[in-house]
Formats: sequence, structure tokens, C-alpha cells
Amino acid sequence: MGKIEVVHNPRCRKSRESLAYLEGKGLEFETRLYLEEKLDKTELSEILKKLGIQAMDLMRKGEPDFKEFIRGKELSEDEMIEQMVAHPKLIERPIVIRGSKAVVGRPAEKIEDLL
Repeated sequence: MGKIEVVHNPRCRKSRESLAYLEGKGLEFETRLYLEEKLDKTELSEILKKLGIQAMDLMRKGEPDFKEFIRGKELSEDEMIEQMVAHPKLIERPIVIRGSKAVVGRPAEKIEDLL
């Protein structure tokens, strides 16, 4: 079915729980520290397709960046993706990707859908 990639923030408890879940299953995976190795627009668009959701559904609405750059503005899907690329803290995590599918690992048990 393909390799597993985790779009990860090590400071996030839910993100760490997802890694522990995969490790507990004995699965190999790669992590991408997306705050350091930013996603580009094409990659993020592809992830949204794999998740089957819109950009707004992947945003962390409690983030200060959301209040500053998104809230109260009428943005197109494309513009929202651009904001997420420019301000990666907006992106919900962890995102676990395998092949043509992805899930947001909140809670970690959602990863089971990919296995």
C-alpha cells in the first residue's frame, strides 16, 4: 500500500501520540517537520485531496495566525491554501499519509483507517 509519511510537529501532544501509535503497531514511517520543511502549494493541495476535505477544514481556527490572516476575510480555496503555505501553524496536525489516502491523526486511532 505504500510508505507512511507523518506531517509532524514534535511540540504537539496529538502529533507525538500518532507517532507512538504507529511505533506500537511496528510500522515504519517517515516524519516531515512541516514547520521547518514547509509544504508547498502543490503538496498541500495534494494532501487535501487525499484527505477529501477543503482547506478550511484543515485549519487550526484557534491559532493567532487564523485570527490575523483568515477570520472575517472572504478567501477562495486557493487563497486559503496560500495562507497555509505562508503560515504553516494554521495546518492541523498530525497528517498521516499512505498512498492515495490521508487522515488527520486526532485521535491517533483514526490512523487505523489507513492500515
